[in-house]
Amino acid sequence: MNTGKTIFSQVIEHLPMHTFRKCVKRYRGNYKVQSFSCLDQFLCMAFAQLTHRESLHDIEVCLLAQQTKLYHMGIRGKVSRSTLADANENRDWRIYADFAQSLIHTARELYQNEDFGVDLQQTVYAPDATTIDLCLSVFPWAKFRKAKGAVKLHTLLDLRGNIPTFMQISDGKMHIVKVLDEIIPEPGSFYVMDRAYLDFARLYLLSQNGAFFVTRAKSTISDSVGFTPDRWISPAVYGVIKP
Repeated sequence: MNTGKTIFSQVIEHLPMHTFRKCVKRYRGNYKVQSFSCLDQFLCMAFAQLTHRESLHDIEVCLLAQQTKLYHMGIRGKVSRSTLADANENRDWRIYADFAQSLIHTARELYQNEDFGVDLQQTVYAPDATTIDLCLSVFPWAKFRKAKGAVKLHTLLDLRGNIPTFMQISDGKMHIVKVLDEIIPEPGSFYVMDRAYLDFARLYLLSQNGAFFVTRAKSTISDSVGFTPDRWISPAVYGVIKP
């Protein structure tokens, strides 16, 4: 019989739980909580993410199938679909956002000297977005099209380690270029973007803050800036490369 720790417990051991407890205390996450603590919620959702669970029911069935091992996984509260749903709806999301930022800071330090194929000492970021489809009958607030609901997840990746440093969820109709208004430019860093982020006012603001950008030009760019697509735009002015 196996008497060692579960793989899940060994993974969780690497997390700074003292930092997590500080985040819970900061936002009074366990205030009036009797059985299912913020740590129980975090462990359940971490397990769901690592094992690719697709719904609350899926999480419940999978965990209850190993009920005798839950204590050794660190889960002390009773796991049920309704309990998880209530916790996800009512607990302060900032607890987990702050803890995530702490983990991101640790991860970036581990990867800061990683070679990613480009001879640059500066940080290189890549912003992108993905549309997450939702059912309008279940999420009526997520209006996207007449018969389709969606939200957009905007992410800024540090290419050394592919670590997300910025994330924002918006409604599905928001154009991805608008997320540049929410990102604080880091002087000396490079931002590598696709042509959907081509907005001269916003890109000029990046340059004014000491950051650099690389993007691809649209086929219609000659109409707005007066040059042919086979020519380079000066990086000192815009930083746009030819398509």
